[in-house]
Order: sequence, then structure tokens, then C-alpha cells
Amino acid sequence: MNRRVLLSIATATITVAAVATAVTANASVPATPSGWTLAWSDDFNGSANTLPSSSNWIIDTGTSYPGGPANWGTGEIQSYTNSTSNVSLDGSGNLRITPIRNGSGQWTSARIETQRSNFKAPSGGVLRIEGRIQMPNVTGAQAAGYWPAFWALGAPFRGNYWNWPGIGEFDIMENVNGINSVWGVLHCGVAPGGPCNEFNGIGASRACPGSSCQSAFHTYRFEWDASVSPQQLRWYVDGALYHTVTQSQIGEPHWTNMTSHAGYFILLNVAMGGAFPNGVAGSATPTASTVSGRPMLVDYVAVWTRGGGGVPTDPPPTGGGGSAYSQIQAESFNAQSGVIVEACSEGGQNIGAIRNGDWVQFNNINFGSTPARDFVARVASGAAGGVSGLVEVRLDSRSNAPIGSFALANTGGWQSWRSVPGNITPTTGTHTVFLTFTSGQPNDFVNVNWFQFRT
Repeated sequence: MNRRVLLSIATATITVAAVATAVTANASVPATPSGWTLAWSDDFNGSANTLPSSSNWIIDTGTSYPGGPANWGTGEIQSYTNSTSNVSLDGSGNLRITPIRNGSGQWTSARIETQRSNFKAPSGGVLRIEGRIQMPNVTGAQAAGYWPAFWALGAPFRGNYWNWPGIGEFDIMENVNGINSVWGVLHCGVAPGGPCNEFNGIGASRACPGSSCQSAFHTYRFEWDASVSPQQLRWYVDGALYHTVTQSQIGEPHWTNMTSHAGYFILLNVAMGGAFPNGVAGSATPTASTVSGRPMLVDYVAVWTRGGGGVPTDPPPTGGGGSAYSQIQAESFNAQSGVIVEACSEGGQNIGAIRNGDWVQFNNINFGSTPARDFVARVASGAAGGVSGLVEVRLDSRSNAPIGSFALANTGGWQSWRSVPGNITPTTGTHTVFLTFTSGQPNDFVNVNWFQFRT
């Protein structure tokens, strides 16, 4: 989804002959392609009229992120809800996102995003994000304002909401106004202007092969290829490549800004109205002719990797990327509030600008069957005299009491690192781990490079 006013996007389509796709659900994720490794997936199997898995998805609600741009930054006019009228499984292997207009003319719809936000190309490898989707089956005047999308945003957007487009946005599938076309768009750099020509982005579009986008399921795929130099970003529909952006097109520091952070989270939504559909229509949408209740159907979403180090599976195996006993890089968080990611004097990156109430979240951390009894964190502080705070570990919910903590004051500078241990309640099993930060003062008091647990 384009995060700011979208002035124009090319609407030319490319006609390519292809076999029509049947309007049915697979009801399962397809077999992993040869040479690839499945990192994460959801096939949306489940009972009809139930919500998608809360282990996999966050349901956004309202008209903005807390403290973020109004109307989600795009001018869309609906309010998102967690009602099964707007978002639910259909009992036949699909997720259903349905925009609805009530008797007063107000629109509701749904938007969900993955819990995980660490999807990125492994070093020297390839990331593949794919979904099989039928766009809302509505065309012509009745479709004015419909804006379905399948896309990904850079992890640092969570908790900040004002760092777009520098953190990167991959629009894997966008469509507006029931046009038989899929748009693939990259947003990056700065706005307005910059290497991605914001607020437009670098985009391309084409007609869906065979059956129209609205009348049938099609497979939409995005690849980030770090195995070639310069690296490539590629967009496909039903296996046909229609858009490529290279690293050299973007240049520095913009390429590094959108590729060196923890990764991306995936989103699915159907907006109503806003800059993109209005720009294509040449007038405000939706209109009195727009019909209510036409859902986008999603058969599956899957993430694969090939080559390189891979993206950890979910849940990760003991001793792998999700092991509590390996160093957990602080910038690899799955969600956060209040922190920044910056270059670290010890190499790589650290999280910083941390003060009272900030937090970072790490999903599926596996402690195994031997209890962990303490943790150690690599921390630094340039806080002024009298400013200190606690680095705390909480499990599964930020509202749970800490299982352990340690206090920290000035270490000699914001890049003067030391390893500080803290005892914890003996812990086994797999948990969501939160680092939370508590201080009696409002000032920044700590940076964190990494942490790990010990038996």
C-alpha cells in the first residue's frame, strides 16, 4: 500500500497468453519448490467465520496506527475492524477480507499483518514471498474505490510510523477500481522525490494471465535476490516476471537503509478510497455506485528462501536462529516501540535511544528442556549523572511481571559496551521474549547490542 499521496502510476498493461486459473482454493500451501526452504506459511484452513491465527497475524483496527499518519497515510476512508464480518476464514481454505458499507454510508474493512517482521533475503541467497489471491470480484462503476493489496513493510516502521519510505515497502500485489491489472511497486528512499520517485514509487503493471484478476485466483510473487550483484527485486504473476528493480537503480545510502534492518512484515488488506484509486479514477472514490461486500480471498501466503543462511523457520529449531542460548541480535526484533536501529562500534547494528516504557519483542525463542537461569546483555550508556534504569526480561506478554532484570547507569558513552548479567526465573520451552525498559527519569538510558540466556 502506498504510504503517502500517490500522484500517478502507469496503468499500461502487458498482454501475455497463459492458461486460465480456476476459481478454487488449494486449501493448503503448495509443495516447496525444488531448491527452496519453507520459512513460514499460513494456508488459512479452519472453521468458517473464525479469525485468522493470532500466532501468525496482528489485526489492525481503526483509521491509523497509534500516533501515526491519519487514514493510514494514504487517504483511504474506511475504518478497519476485527469483526468476522470484515475478516474471517471461509471454511474452504481461504481468508476473506470484506469491505462493508453500513446504512449511514460508512465503510469498514480489514487489514492484517504478520507477527513476524524478520523476512529478508539471506546473505548470498534469495527471499520469496508468495500468495494465491482472488481480488474482489467486482468491476466497472461498482468497483470504484476498491483497493486490495498484498505487501510488505520494513520492520523499523513498527512503533515509529514516520520513517517511511526509507525503511522500504514492497507492494507485491495492488489493484484499484476493479481494473484487470496487477501493480507491483517499490517504495524507498525519501519523499518527495528520491530514487523511488516518491510519492509514486517505482512500479509496473500488467493484466492477469488468462482469467481476469477479479474472476479467478492468481499467484502473486515477490523475490529479493541477494545472490547476484547488483542485487535484484522481482515481481511475478502466475510465474510470469513483469517488473524488476536493481540495487544500482536505488544506490546508496537508500539501498542499505531498506535492506540492512531486521527484515519485513507482510500485510493483507482491502482499503476503500484514497490516493491510488482516486488518482486512477480522476475523482473521489468510493461513489454512490460502489457496491458493498465483495471480498478478497487469500488461499495461502508462504515465504521461502534459497541459498545463503536462510530465514529461521517458525517455530525455529532448538539451537537454530531462535535458540535462547545463541546471541540474539537486538536489532532482529519482531516488533518494537520507541527504539531506533543504528550502526554499532562493535560491528553490525544496535538498538538505541531507549528510555522508560520502550520495548522490543522476539518471537519463538526456544529455551529447550534445560532451564535457563540467567541472561547477559551487551549494553552501553551515555546517560547523564543520576539517570539509570532497568533492562528487564518478560515472557509472552509485556503485562507479565519480569522474570529477571539488571540496573544500568552510564558506562562511559553510548558506544562504550559492557556485558551485564542478570538472574532470571528458571525457564524452559518456547516463548515470546520481551526486553522492556523501566526508568524513573524520562531520558534515554541504554543501548543494547545483543543478549542471550545461559543455563
